[in-house]
Amino acid sequence: MTDYIKPGRMTDPGEFTGLLDGLPTDVAGVARVVQGLLVHEFLGDLYGVELSDERKQTVHLRKVSDMLGGIVALDGRPLDVARSPDKRLVTNCRGFTVLAVTLLRRAGVPARARCGFGTYFGDGMRGDHWVVEFHDGERWRLFDAQLDDVLTRELKIGFDVTDITRDEFVIAGDGWRRCREGRDDPEKYGLINVGQGWWWIAGNMIRDAAALDGVEMLPWDCWGAMPDRDREPDDWEFFDRLAAGEIKTADDDRVRVPDKVWNALRERTEPLR
Repeated sequence: MTDYIKPGRMTDPGEFTGLLDGLPTDVAGVARVVQGLLVHEFLGDLYGVELSDERKQTVHLRKVSDMLGGIVALDGRPLDVARSPDKRLVTNCRGFTVLAVTLLRRAGVPARARCGFGTYFGDGMRGDHWVVEFHDGERWRLFDAQLDDVLTRELKIGFDVTDITRDEFVIAGDGWRRCREGRDDPEKYGLINVGQGWWWIAGNMIRDAAALDGVEMLPWDCWGAMPDRDREPDDWEFFDRLAAGEIKTADDDRVRVPDKVWNALRERTEPLR
């Protein structure tokens, strides 16, 4: 449990640690702060802002310290002051998640990022997504830090976004088991017009395992045993064991994050500093 209170490789605020002092420590308060600092790269229209391709490049920031640097560069006011959408850092669901994890850990709340699939986007898919998992003193709860009032209305969300069920958000390993047992369709896992299938579930399982080990990678970072796009896994038993939690990230090169990974969007190998 203590591992999920300490800053991690990606969630360490670094030189900006002092900016987190005095921020809300409750989950709802953390959500308000994060939502006032970030905007999703594909949802600018909902917030009345046009996002340039140049500004969208910040979705590739892996470390929270770099995200905070970008936030401060856009608007130097305290972090609990909500920015107008045009002054928010452009990111995605993973960015909302890792920043919320950072703030919760700073407040002494055990928290970690989870990679999987959301079922509440209204398209019948289990859409590629990241959320926060935090411990409330009794149990681990799922929390979507991206779901503000705007998105809640747009998606007609009727559940508590700080206590999402394991059916509303399907952790990658759970999705793998459901599909292997014939209880779900792997072709519903992914993103419409981008891709779906076993390869996407397998990739997210490895990203989720890395996140649990304190290394929250980008949704398009690829390494290890992740299958190529539109290809089924080579080793089904390996992924069955990964889904069952039988493989430790630090002990297996197929899961452990290397010094360099393939950024599939930029189509290049990038070092992790």
